[in-house]
Amino acid sequence: MKNRLPRRSAPRNDELKSKLVSLANKYEIPSFCDEDPSQFLHWYKKGKANIEVSSFIAAMLAFGNRKQFIPKIRFILETADNSAGDICSWLKNSAYKKDFLRSTNKYYRFYSYDDMQIFFDELAGILNCEKSMGDFFRKRWKEACGKAGGLSTATGPHLADIISQSFPKSEIVPKGKSSANKRIHMFLRWMVRQNSPVDLGLWDWYPTADLLIPLDVHVMQEGQKLGLISEKARASRKTAIELTEKMKEIFPGDPARADYALFGIGIDGGVTGVSPV
Repeated sequence: MKNRLPRRSAPRNDELKSKLVSLANKYEIPSFCDEDPSQFLHWYKKGKANIEVSSFIAAMLAFGNRKQFIPKIRFILETADNSAGDICSWLKNSAYKKDFLRSTNKYYRFYSYDDMQIFFDELAGILNCEKSMGDFFRKRWKEACGKAGGLSTATGPHLADIISQSFPKSEIVPKGKSSANKRIHMFLRWMVRQNSPVDLGLWDWYPTADLLIPLDVHVMQEGQKLGLISEKARASRKTAIELTEKMKEIFPGDPARADYALFGIGIDGGVTGVSPV
């Protein structure tokens, strides 16, 4: 018999809401970035295009052990700055081709230097098409709106889908409409959420209410313990939508803020005195 996740005795919704809001307030602070991949949102102090690209690279490599992936992200940005002055120039001028020589040797985990080159190729193509990633995705999102007669988080197309489709050759960018695509949704949280000491809110053209919670293993586990999602739920887009819908009741218009609260539950060792719904 499989071990079940421990569940706490049944709470009232107002207890759960109060605790989650309190945890979000506690953890959505500037120091959150200190050891988090969101630290790379502040690598460049000016220039929207550079901020977007450095953030996107950070998000796409933000999996596994932080002590391993953070130095890998830093190395890319330091290499770009030393070689071309900034990340956008490095990409647009193809300086990455000499700094990241193609090879089947691994750069990080299962991604090789060949994989990194393909990723950089597609990033460069976007930057050579529009002034910034934001401009590129905004244009395509609006085109999708026109074709679909409006966007639905549940049925798509979603901005995350548009981002995935813009990197058809890159293995580094998550694919698939059934996937949770956690790294893309984390990047969107960074770009879209306004008035946050962590998230930048550069993309004010996209609705904060349509963001999905970045569904990593810790967020899933805490959501399951609190009865917000099924114990049998898998890390999928369906589960991300289900959890996000629940969090809309607690964080109206801004469900992705729950990411901080659910992260905080794990750090705090559980929600004392609050049981599953």
